[in-house]
Amino acid sequence: MKIKEKYIIDPNGNRIGVLLDMEEYQKILEALEELEAIRAYDNAINDQEISFDVAISEIEKCRQ
Repeated sequence: MKIKEKYIIDPNGNRIGVLLDMEEYQKILEALEELEAIRAYDNAINDQEISFDVAISEIEKCRQ
């Protein structure tokens, strides 16, 4: 992914922000969502399986 960013600088020449085209911003958001899904899958694959009834029971306990 090639990004054409534009920097916002302060009076001292320090970079303090970035401007992106909306299309580039959307691509970054989509990539981030995909990475989050991959990370969630990787975490879930190592979890112990529980039955639906047990899951509901645990959720109800947390709500109290």
